[in-house]
Amino acid sequence: MPRVHILATGGTIAGKAGSEVEAGYRAGEVGVKTLLASVPGLDDLAQVTGEQIAQIGSQDMDDGLWLKLAARVNALFAADEADGIVITHGTDTAEETSFFLTLTVKSDRPVVLTGAMRPATSLSADGPLNLYNAVAVAADPKARNLGVIVAINDDLHSARDVTKSNTTDVQTFISPGRGLLGTASYGRIRYFRQPTHPHTTRSEFSTDGVARLPRVDILYAHANMPPDLIRASVAAGARGIVIAGMGNGNVSTEAAAVLAEIARRNVTVVRSTRVMSGDVARNVEMNDDELGSVAADQLNPQKSRVLLQLCLAQGMDRDAIQDAFYRY
Repeated sequence: MPRVHILATGGTIAGKAGSEVEAGYRAGEVGVKTLLASVPGLDDLAQVTGEQIAQIGSQDMDDGLWLKLAARVNALFAADEADGIVITHGTDTAEETSFFLTLTVKSDRPVVLTGAMRPATSLSADGPLNLYNAVAVAADPKARNLGVIVAINDDLHSARDVTKSNTTDVQTFISPGRGLLGTASYGRIRYFRQPTHPHTTRSEFSTDGVARLPRVDILYAHANMPPDLIRASVAAGARGIVIAGMGNGNVSTEAAAVLAEIARRNVTVVRSTRVMSGDVARNVEMNDDELGSVAADQLNPQKSRVLLQLCLAQGMDRDAIQDAFYRY
């Protein structure tokens, strides 16, 4: 049977509440052994083993844990200790972790990230079936070479395209524009398409020898946006700034002047958008050639931050970074 290894990081899927109908809960309280024991039928899908990497809510996910996860996944595959890997994770930053891993895992074997919107102790908890489906996908040879997959609420998403769209709804994850990668229902899997951008073995990014990632801050643009927060980020050590811009990545004239100023000081500026979907194109309302900025193309602010960190860690200049945003 396929060998599927679970890397547990906590999250709502491992959360505990005071009762089955209580909204408040503590994320990451349930350990991986208890989590696996709560899902019947896993042994019919694969030889399943588990390992606790962290026990946190994913709002506490950080660069260090990303590097640890990437190293562990790559080590398991390099040693041929798993045919597929499932990562249990909180939903708040699932899209960022999955995107980081799809750019840094160096194997075509399946890596599947799953979570839950209701804690493990909740009435109608969604975690057990999500984990069952995730194991089924990780055990499926057809899931090879699809990059990191987010499997949740019977849907399969490409890590590049997925985003969280609702604070509490179990159908919170969507893939604007490109749509689902496939579906998984009680272990029955269907694939609709292939990922459209380079990932895993075709990605140029690596975490080998990377002890820490460069600081990149996200600043949210709005009407009457003051420029002082931009200067504050740079003063605090940011090597890159991602702007969650208005519309097509726009900021006020005053803010744009400060962005141009910091770009001349070799701080990389990426213009993304606070809008749910759509491209941020170069030189439309804002002149990137004059500002010295990078257009995020189709990546939202949080994924733009991930890609920019990896680009800076690799020592890319601004032109190479712009090319990376087009390709990834």
